[in-house]
Amino acid sequence: MQLIELLWPAFVLVVLLVFIHVIFGLEIIKRGVIFTDLAIGQIAAIGMAISVGFMEGDYQTLMTLGFALLGAVLITYATRRVEHIEAFIGMLYALGASSIMILLASSPQGAELFQKLSATDILFTSETEVYQSALLYACIALVMFIFYPKTTGLVRELTFFSMLALTVTSSVQLAGVLVVFVLLVAPSFIALSQKRFTPLYLAWTSGLILSVVALVVSYYFDLPTGYSIIFFQSIAVVVFSLFAGKR
Repeated sequence: MQLIELLWPAFVLVVLLVFIHVIFGLEIIKRGVIFTDLAIGQIAAIGMAISVGFMEGDYQTLMTLGFALLGAVLITYATRRVEHIEAFIGMLYALGASSIMILLASSPQGAELFQKLSATDILFTSETEVYQSALLYACIALVMFIFYPKTTGLVRELTFFSMLALTVTSSVQLAGVLVVFVLLVAPSFIALSQKRFTPLYLAWTSGLILSVVALVVSYYFDLPTGYSIIFFQSIAVVVFSLFAGKR
């Protein structure tokens, strides 16, 4: 009973994270811009680093959202102007990562803060964070399932990247940049590498199962939860690609 009381907020958060990130992950892989989410997440983390490192955590959500939207606008513009878009996105990620290191270089807790930005221990997620995330992700899902399919051209691009930025703003604070990247890519990669099952449902199922296993293992063996999720999702992709995936 005590275990359920301790883990249920983290479990529900994992369900929510997998649910919302798969929606974007399938589209990102189809577009061939795999590092889009990682770049936006890293740019968003600049805002979080400024808030935590220099403002004692004040305006964290606002700063994170602002930088995430900036990253989304830059990528939206670049997709229409830059020939080698993946290289541009990679450089945007490098810019974000280096900016965070420079910002936190003089902070006594710089290394700890950088590790937190990469992967957070979601075992200690609060009930309030779960409820807020559920409401936010429900609204984003409605936009992506109802409004987004009806859009075209620039409106379609802005809708996609702005909703991705809003999602990343929340999930980076809750789980960290690398966890966000893995949840966006790994389940969708597995789902799109086969033709037997509906990609959306398979991505949700595989992503949830692997994340819950990681959650339980990290609890019983006292391992960092965020990195456990990254490990299980990543090893699943590697194994699936080598033994089950087909070109």
